[in-house]
Amino acid sequence: MNFGGQILETDLSSGSQSRSGVTPDMARKYLGGRGLNAGILYDRLAPGTAPLGPDNLLMLSCGLLTGTHAPVSARLHVNALSPQTGLLGSSNVGGGFGAALRSCGIQSLIIRGQSPKWVCLFIDGGRAELRDAEPLVGLDTWETQQQIRADIGDRRLKMMVIGPGGENGVRFACMMTDRDHAAGRTGMGAVMGSKKLKAVVIRGRRERGQRPDDATRAVLTRYVKKIRNAGDFKAFSTFGGAGYVKWCDDMGFMATRNYRESRFEGAEALDGKHLRKYVTRSRGCYHCPVQCKAEMKFDRGRFKDMTLARPEFEPMITFGAKCGLSDPETVVFLDNLCSRLGIDSISTGTVIAFAIDLYERGILRPEQCGGLQLRWGDGAVMETLVRQIVARKGLGKLLSQGVRHAAAVIGNSAERFAPHVKGLELTAYNPREIMGTALAYAVCNRGGDFNNVYASLEYGWPAGRAEREFGTSEAVDIHAIRGKGALIRWAAIVNAVLDSLGLCKVPVLSLIGRFDLRDEAELVSALTGWPSDVARLFEIGERIVNTERLFNLRHGMTGRDDRLPPMFDDVPLAPMLKDFYAAMGWDEKGRPDTDRVIR
Repeated sequence: MNFGGQILETDLSSGSQSRSGVTPDMARKYLGGRGLNAGILYDRLAPGTAPLGPDNLLMLSCGLLTGTHAPVSARLHVNALSPQTGLLGSSNVGGGFGAALRSCGIQSLIIRGQSPKWVCLFIDGGRAELRDAEPLVGLDTWETQQQIRADIGDRRLKMMVIGPGGENGVRFACMMTDRDHAAGRTGMGAVMGSKKLKAVVIRGRRERGQRPDDATRAVLTRYVKKIRNAGDFKAFSTFGGAGYVKWCDDMGFMATRNYRESRFEGAEALDGKHLRKYVTRSRGCYHCPVQCKAEMKFDRGRFKDMTLARPEFEPMITFGAKCGLSDPETVVFLDNLCSRLGIDSISTGTVIAFAIDLYERGILRPEQCGGLQLRWGDGAVMETLVRQIVARKGLGKLLSQGVRHAAAVIGNSAERFAPHVKGLELTAYNPREIMGTALAYAVCNRGGDFNNVYASLEYGWPAGRAEREFGTSEAVDIHAIRGKGALIRWAAIVNAVLDSLGLCKVPVLSLIGRFDLRDEAELVSALTGWPSDVARLFEIGERIVNTERLFNLRHGMTGRDDRLPPMFDDVPLAPMLKDFYAAMGWDEKGRPDTDRVIR
């Protein structure tokens, strides 16, 4: 089997480097990407490690298939101990960085220690070295990449960089590659900044390895055809994830005004179909037929003639409906501003919506806001707060710590309206209106997030299939609670496998939508020579989910943390949680059998 490449470990404190190989046993147990990171971090990160201290390990790992001939194989997974949650930080990113890293023969980067000065890690084919990055400090993520390309004289470089948010220790700072590909969630940019690592720069090799034989080419062609023939392929390719904002409103699970409501009057204006007229160029990730990314220019107003990236589904709702803002131009600008400054747009928009909600309720007082009047839909105030958060000044200094910390400091019942699970801000779906997502928020290993337990089968599968797989058709009724434990177990495992293979969930889960891993098992067998089947991939996926769970338990989490915020006390979580624990084979306190998991 072709297991990929090397693990390159860099100690920023000493400047030393070492290399090792991904062993066949590691690949068979964890594949790569998210799974490989989970296995290594479980073995090496001790309880009590400070997330922003030198002993934290920052891992960037290609999936098993990342950078190969496999379609949609652009994904790279980033893990470390999270400064937001104190648990396993986890983020996934596309673009071309992962493929470039893999072309250098490297599957995984491990970065430890803290540099005495700002540096960048430059990987040039088979060579790797640390270079001075002090002149880059203070530049945003777009300026940083532009400057590095100019300094080295190579426009083909691929980079993972941080902006001022990561430099200043914003707890939800992100890592960026290109203009709009973010390793966004759980504060991985803050970890990178704590190590004084401004950028990882790669000059990749052009070749992708041996050309596939006829049998392998046939497997690849079938996979691409399934993506292109999917019912939503044209819509996703044309409008991107933003093209589903109006659908979310029609379904009735919008996170409007800090989850007060589930519909939004401005949804149509925020939808990708409305934004289409401003698109100037479509583009996408490595080896992907969907090409769902796009550049935009508005023809009027303050943002006229700016080249901006079209946001995905989440930022359009987070800065839009969640903050009561129906002006699409401002929403697009705010998302791009977050990308440039290097902070997670989901956590940023959510913490701003939280602050507005508290102000409206009289919990956050005017004197705590430095003269700002917080109102729903006030784009100018929202921009001010974004900049304050990055600079950690004014109200932004408090908000830069996230909603959990801010609520604890504000007090006066603020915690009741703080939308987070385990310290991570919730995403765009309102859990009052979609029970599977409510359960997924509560049990997701990285905290209150949808993407790690991407459960679109809840509203995409036919009732008959749900009956066969989960014992009840109610599993795919978004308002019912029966069958949700088995459904979320299934979704969690499938997502873990895809993140560990390095495949994008948009074409696999949103477009093809089968959630059965048959096609992916065929890809693994064809490209690696490892006889693979659905049962084996499910076993690996379950091991990954359980390993992450054990990591979190070791670092202080308990089953009591598998809960929704008090603002969602009306959601009947308890019976779904009990069913999920049973489906996973955990005990009544949510603990896996350690010996069974690790073997």
